[in-house]
Amino acid sequence: MQLDYRPLCPALGAEVRGLDLAAGCSDALFDEIRELWNRANGVLVIRDQQISEEQQIAFSRKFGELHTLQGHTVTKYLHPDHPEIYRVSNKVTNGKPQGRKGAGTYWHSDQSYEKTPAMASVLYALEIPPYGGDTVYTSMYKAYDALSDTMKHFLEGLEAVHDFAVAQSGGFRNESVTKDQLDKAPPMSHPVVRTHQETGRKSLFVNPGFTSHIVGLSKEESRAVLEFLYQHCTKPDFQYRHVWQLNDLVIWDNRCTMHYAVMDYDGLGDRLMHRCTAIGEVPLKPQSAQVA
Repeated sequence: MQLDYRPLCPALGAEVRGLDLAAGCSDALFDEIRELWNRANGVLVIRDQQISEEQQIAFSRKFGELHTLQGHTVTKYLHPDHPEIYRVSNKVTNGKPQGRKGAGTYWHSDQSYEKTPAMASVLYALEIPPYGGDTVYTSMYKAYDALSDTMKHFLEGLEAVHDFAVAQSGGFRNESVTKDQLDKAPPMSHPVVRTHQETGRKSLFVNPGFTSHIVGLSKEESRAVLEFLYQHCTKPDFQYRHVWQLNDLVIWDNRCTMHYAVMDYDGLGDRLMHRCTAIGEVPLKPQSAQVA
């Protein structure tokens, strides 16, 4: 099948048209989609989809096992009939939120605090306001590539701790988080630089949303290095800003991107998004990574 592939931005991001996932997705077609996803540096927009919950789940599952977020603080926002779907919405029905409002309004990589962080996130736009609610993505490939050789060498020997507790004072400060929920998500150490196990490319793997500190550095040193990296990674040169269209299906690769949801649409209209998240692999240091 010849897909209409169009780059959207030099750093990352491309769109695909002429694809109907409601008609099914063969293994051969999925392999082509995945190749285009990697070519787009981890952000692929599939336009004009009309898919059911079951079809979104089936497509997302082709990337790997899906995360259900059971026992997580956002469990209440899971689809009641399909726990594989996490709902993001500003809609309220009979006093009950239909999804999490203002989800992801900070730079982060999904579930980087897990032992096996998220790989692919698949977000489907069912309802959108007339404008606003963009999602900004940044390429951690490009951010790594732009560093000096000396800084690359320094970072490649380091690990950083990712901790869901960090989000309590940030993006999850308005959510009620229990001790039991925190106990189920203990801090995890991951390499600051990881090698993508499909492309073989190196990328930075730290984010303000969940990274607490760099192992082996003093508090002051860690803060200085992380602040430098965050400012560096979020330069406009490395970014793509997605302006949502109705029925967009956007797939991003948490192994080599960060993203930020812009919360500027309150009062402008209803927004309802369904997200599935495929679990990835344990991040490996560049020296030990094996490319599939």
